[in-house]
Amino acid sequence: MSKELVPSHLLVPAGTGSLDAYIQEVNKIPVLTLEEEQDFARRYRDDGDIEAARRMVLAHLRFVVHVAKGYTGYGLALGDLVQEGNIGLMKAVKRFDPDHGVRLVSFAVHWIRAEMHEFILRNWRIVKVATTKAQRKLFFNLRKSKKRLGWLSYAEVHTVAENLGVKPEVVLEMESRLSGQDVGFDLPPNADDEIPYVAPVAYLESKSRDPQTECEAENLSEHNNTLLYAGLDELDERSRDIIRSRWLQEDKMTLQDLADRYGISAERIRQLEANALRKMRASITA
Repeated sequence: MSKELVPSHLLVPAGTGSLDAYIQEVNKIPVLTLEEEQDFARRYRDDGDIEAARRMVLAHLRFVVHVAKGYTGYGLALGDLVQEGNIGLMKAVKRFDPDHGVRLVSFAVHWIRAEMHEFILRNWRIVKVATTKAQRKLFFNLRKSKKRLGWLSYAEVHTVAENLGVKPEVVLEMESRLSGQDVGFDLPPNADDEIPYVAPVAYLESKSRDPQTECEAENLSEHNNTLLYAGLDELDERSRDIIRSRWLQEDKMTLQDLADRYGISAERIRQLEANALRKMRASITA
């Protein structure tokens, strides 16, 4: 939508000090009648009349403020919420079809809230607390469902889960995210030098080997594996199975297990194993 659609001072509240003046100004803008709204909507849809779209946006700025006040409990500035809601309003005006028989305010509320929700989720916590559509719905509904500051009881968890149509463990996970606090990576500004404190950033230092050493180790591992399989190829099938069963598989077999498999004594299995290892060693060192 064109940047000339609405005066910038009405779309972007300048700050907390001027927010009251902004609200007073948008409340002075007349509300459109149904006929005026239908006329402006058709002029914008059919003819691309930017002035008509501007009139529709201006007439609904007061509604954005009303919706934004419902989200003040998230610790974010009301002016920022209003600004994001105005973006949603402009998107709604761009997509509004007057022939569907609904008022713009009913259509726009979805777009306004969607922009505010995105803003809250981006800024309420450094680490995003909700990523999927279902998690976002649960985030806002759980905030409304909690009646006290403490943790939900067992019965409350199941009641919330039933009301929201999710599993109780999903409610518990989201409550844990909501109750968590961001931790800075650096020392706090008022840290006492006499009290030992290790900031999380200290744990980020990598103690691993440098890329050259890692590459050398990987090449050595591949070389050793190549020699191992070459040595196994020198053995007969029975000796190869004994070596694999005794040394290479996760659940290693005992001499007696292999003796029972082949119907010979455990001592014979030990001799075959020793002979196979000598043959492989000779093949690898050759």
